[in-house]
Amino acid sequence: RVWGVPIPAFYCNNCGKLVMSPELIRLVQTKIRKHGSSIWWAESPAALLGEHNICPHCQSHDLVKDKDIMDVWFDSGVSHLAVLETRKELKWPADLYLEGSDQHRGWFQTSLLTSVATRDKAPYRAVLTHGFIVDGDGRKMSKSLGNVIKPQEIIDKYGADILRLWVASTDYRNDVRISQGIINNLIESYRRIRNTIRFLLGNLNDFHPSDDSIEYKELTEMDKWILSRLEKVIEKTTKAYDEYEFHVPTFVIHQFCVNELSSFFLDASKDRLYADGADSLNRRSCQSAMWEILLVLTKLLAPVLSFTTEEAWQVIRDLDTRLPESVFLSDWPSVREDWINEELEKTWSQIYLIKGAISRALEKARTAGLIGHPLEAIVKIEISSQFIEILKAYPESLWEMINIVSSFSMEKDLSSTEDNIFLDPDTGLRILINKAPGNKCPRCWRYSSKTDHEGLCPRCAEVLTSGKK
Repeated sequence: RVWGVPIPAFYCNNCGKLVMSPELIRLVQTKIRKHGSSIWWAESPAALLGEHNICPHCQSHDLVKDKDIMDVWFDSGVSHLAVLETRKELKWPADLYLEGSDQHRGWFQTSLLTSVATRDKAPYRAVLTHGFIVDGDGRKMSKSLGNVIKPQEIIDKYGADILRLWVASTDYRNDVRISQGIINNLIESYRRIRNTIRFLLGNLNDFHPSDDSIEYKELTEMDKWILSRLEKVIEKTTKAYDEYEFHVPTFVIHQFCVNELSSFFLDASKDRLYADGADSLNRRSCQSAMWEILLVLTKLLAPVLSFTTEEAWQVIRDLDTRLPESVFLSDWPSVREDWINEELEKTWSQIYLIKGAISRALEKARTAGLIGHPLEAIVKIEISSQFIEILKAYPESLWEMINIVSSFSMEKDLSSTEDNIFLDPDTGLRILINKAPGNKCPRCWRYSSKTDHEGLCPRCAEVLTSGKK
């Protein structure tokens, strides 16, 4: 081998004996430390050893260098000593050793052996191993197979965050698959997350945390529920990051964006965000919850979607200049135990079930041509023994907001003669859907039979009369 870390040994050309001693080793060591290991190959024994270029056995000055090098596994196995103990910015032992699964009997093992032998403890606090990148069918990437996907091509076409999301969303302990189909699915997941952040930012444009935030105890119940769910996301995500389970945070956050936020909380909150008075308690309560969600999601996603979250953070700082100048200078979110409310979550899981049943009934009514948009509907629901308590616990106005309909009412017994009754197979609820009477309010799009001369419903007329938009 003509490269590697040399063994500082010499042989006498005259008597053939080994010439090696601690003194000669330190002499060579000094020169290599100053000039680099290449000096071993560049200089002659006489230049390397100077006056020590002599055989102690026969006094000959005709020495030759040993051509062997240190075993490369020993070489890498002592890197913790050569690197961590010689650089001031580093410390021994290492926080983490990271390599492929083929290093269990390689670098990890040789590092452990040399460390235990010299320091009586492991050279690392944690060891993390990963599989290897293969194509979508699990085959090794090969130019001859034409299945190679270059990282730079993904970055150039979709941006670096898509590549980062692919890495973070995969269980790297096994071989990691990549294909165009996998990338396409990740692009869709990325859009869901990005669009959620954009929606939050868009609806906070007039919100200034220092002036407009509502204290937690004054928040509406729905806002307290979503914050309880948010704290669970912080808890799961932080635990997963700490345990190097990087695919868990991206999954948990994506599911939170799709299920609790986009499909429920944000969708149901549009009416109060768009149509309630700008400074009304209901609207500011929603914005206060959204502000907390935005800050947390941006921070939790920063290790993965670094460019996206930094871009969002700069917009967030326009709303609150007290924040650090970069998301990477902000504190990691901590779980607020007093915001976790198990009873509230249990209650709202039932509300979620009822909303799902009504949504399915509305979709069937739309398919049948009874309505177009859900706001064109009035909904009557027959109170069942399973859901009687939850249905009666909340005003009809809340059910209208959650289900995005113009009217909602509860009936003890729906007439069996009605044609538009839908039986939900999942909950057993009987739901009547009819087209809402009256006129469509041009401001909130709800239908009302009590519109004024401008076509405004009573709620919107009151908001505009009071000078709030």
